[in-house]
Amino acid sequence: MVICNFPKLWLNCITIRKSYQRMPAPIRLRELIRTIRTARTQAEEREMIQKECASIRSSFREEDNTYRCRNVAKLLYMHMLGYPAHFGQLECLKLIASQKFTDKRIGYLGAMLLLDERQDVHLLMTNCIKNDLSHNTQYVQGLALCTLGCMGSAEMCRDLAGEVEKLLKTSNSYLRKKAALCAVHVIRKVPELMEMFLPATKNLLSEKNHGVLHTSVVLLTEMCERSPDMLSHFRKLVPQLVRILKNLIMSGYSPEHDVSGISDPFLQVRILRLLRILGRNDDDGSEAMNDILAQVATNTETSKNVGNAILYETVLTIMDIKSESGLRVLAINILGRFLLNNDKNIRYVALTSLLKTVQTDHNAVQRHRSTIVDCLKDLDVSIKRRAMELSFALVNGNNIRGMMKELLYFLDSCDPEFKADCASGIFLAAEKYAPSKRWHIDTVMRVLTTAGSYVRDDSVPNLIQLITNSMEMHAYTVQRLYKALLDDVSQQPLVQVGSWCIGEYGDLLVSGQCEEEEPIQVTEDEVLDVLEGLLASSLSSTVTRGYALTAIMKLSTRFSGVNRIKKVVSVYGSSIDVELQQRAVEYNALFKKYDHMRSALLERMPIMEKTTANGPTEAAQTNGEVEPSALDSKSLPSVPQPTGQVNDLLDLLGGNDVVPVIQTAPPTKPVSAGGELLDLLGDLSLSGGPAPPPVAAPPMSVSQPAFLLDGLSSQTLFNDVAAGIPPMTAYNKNGLIIEFTFERSNLNPNITVITIHASNSTEAEMTEFVFQAAVPKTFQLQLLSPSSNVVPALKQGTVTQVIKVLNPQKQQLRMRVKLTYTHKGSAVQDLAEVNNFPAQAWQ
Repeated sequence: MVICNFPKLWLNCITIRKSYQRMPAPIRLRELIRTIRTARTQAEEREMIQKECASIRSSFREEDNTYRCRNVAKLLYMHMLGYPAHFGQLECLKLIASQKFTDKRIGYLGAMLLLDERQDVHLLMTNCIKNDLSHNTQYVQGLALCTLGCMGSAEMCRDLAGEVEKLLKTSNSYLRKKAALCAVHVIRKVPELMEMFLPATKNLLSEKNHGVLHTSVVLLTEMCERSPDMLSHFRKLVPQLVRILKNLIMSGYSPEHDVSGISDPFLQVRILRLLRILGRNDDDGSEAMNDILAQVATNTETSKNVGNAILYETVLTIMDIKSESGLRVLAINILGRFLLNNDKNIRYVALTSLLKTVQTDHNAVQRHRSTIVDCLKDLDVSIKRRAMELSFALVNGNNIRGMMKELLYFLDSCDPEFKADCASGIFLAAEKYAPSKRWHIDTVMRVLTTAGSYVRDDSVPNLIQLITNSMEMHAYTVQRLYKALLDDVSQQPLVQVGSWCIGEYGDLLVSGQCEEEEPIQVTEDEVLDVLEGLLASSLSSTVTRGYALTAIMKLSTRFSGVNRIKKVVSVYGSSIDVELQQRAVEYNALFKKYDHMRSALLERMPIMEKTTANGPTEAAQTNGEVEPSALDSKSLPSVPQPTGQVNDLLDLLGGNDVVPVIQTAPPTKPVSAGGELLDLLGDLSLSGGPAPPPVAAPPMSVSQPAFLLDGLSSQTLFNDVAAGIPPMTAYNKNGLIIEFTFERSNLNPNITVITIHASNSTEAEMTEFVFQAAVPKTFQLQLLSPSSNVVPALKQGTVTQVIKVLNPQKQQLRMRVKLTYTHKGSAVQDLAEVNNFPAQAWQ
């Protein structure tokens, strides 16, 4: 029989051998890790991974149950290295369904790594998890709880919440702590299931096991954060939480939960966070935890990072509840000690916390000002930024000089990424707390000379406004800026402010009237040389050249060398730069056709005030231009008007269907709100760069017409489209003759420009001359300032004034005027109506 059976046995052995040759045993995970670590290049490692993945795929296709667990484990390792492993998802489900604990462990681990709620495959696990939650082995139940708490979707949580709630009531501490964490995930996914776990939480804080106690606090925290009703319900647990925390800090050494000599610091941190939530906006709860917080703050060891973590949570809790003032000072002092720590993370945390509390406890934070300022010298970028922000928050009227000295030093030495924010902060602080106008101007100029290229666009108009409003500092400022331009022309904002000031106050610079410091001797030609140098400099931007050309033009009314200025302006009339060419053409028009208006147009700017829709605190500006909303909501400041002037004009017009326009009385500075005059005075930048603030407009009883800010801007001042419109005599009485001439804009045909020519045929001059007008509401009207308030006698000169009228409906104009002046010592006031306007003016 042995001889007969030998061939059959031999064939069986050959078959088994071939089978093993066809499917060799896969390598173990340790061998795979060792092999991958021997790879010298990324390409070599990728080749090893691809080869092993191919082998694993083949094993999966052949339904090899023997090595499925090993293959999935290797696949998870590849997934941790960043390689695709999605093809192992179904194999994880097969392992979960296995009865072996080792297979379930790898299967659940793979499900947590490879699956999430965005993939429908995970729903296939619901039944397996439900069965395993009722398993008779606690470790299998623990695997199911961990998986559900890690990647369970809302649907899975709804289906399995009942099983989790049952395990939360079990006496097994191992399962209770895992069930509590799983309940946290269920509440996050389906908040309406929160009440299901409320009965099970009653006895959680009485548990002696630290793990259960820890997870219970996490569960209570989550419920309180998500539901105001739960927060009110659990506020009664404050005394119990205080007792637990007190036992932790007063208990002796416990090796099982000790970390660096501190008993269970993780549980302490969690309890402190829960106390912070329960004590917020609750007087009774805050009072109950004041003593324990003081005890934790004073008894916790700070030599280890563990103690610092507990102290930090204590500080956050103290600052967030209604704690006593002494306790808040203690918390800020703890943060002050953190600033002296060598650990950069602790210093950063301290600065961030102080920045949050500086508004409520300003004086306590001020005590650590020197330490905060020292952090500006730290090498760490994040610490320097937080220290800079906190330093600006500490600035007030008492320490402005000292803090600005430190911040200016920081601005001088800091990295470029800090300069813009630091410069803006200095500007704001100086504007709010400046002890004097000179100190304010010196500080801003120091910023411009130190970091001028980094300041924001609004800095230039803000500084111009500051200089304009500081009338006693004009000579000092223009002298300082002139010196700065001689030293450096690379800082564009500085050059723009300097050019504007030289154009406005060049006569003060030449006259040497500075009383603040020793005046310098400068000639008119030297000043013009500097401005012409700015125009020709390669360092000057288009906006800066516009400032320089406008400054030269303004000096034509302040200097005697008008011919040289005319030559400079005419040269740039053919510039390849459209902005400069446009300005030069407009200025040439002033020299030629409108020379009688040049002195009035180029007079010094009036005092400007910032206005917003809510009040005069700040100007709503965009690149130096006032927002229309600011003008619509509040009339701009002006020289006081005679009592009842507006009402008188309304009475004159006999109704409420008119739009009065009240002209400010001379001898005020000429004012304008027209876009083309903003352009003439260098106040409109077409290139989008910074521009000086706009000129203050005359007060109106209605919002400023929008047509004044479009249609005429960036165009020549007037043009002769309507040159054929005949002039007219509007008024001739008592020797006062008023004639109207008409011109139209080629950009907006609805706008007509009327020029008033007032002459006096009597032997005595007329002084304090004021022309006022009003039109119906279908029109919009704006009066510019007159060229003078004195009408010379015997027609030896005329007073000119410009009126702009918007007539969108092409209707015949009806205007009523009010004239006031003084003649031979007597005040004269007269009313008149003008109706016979030529029809060509509106067609």
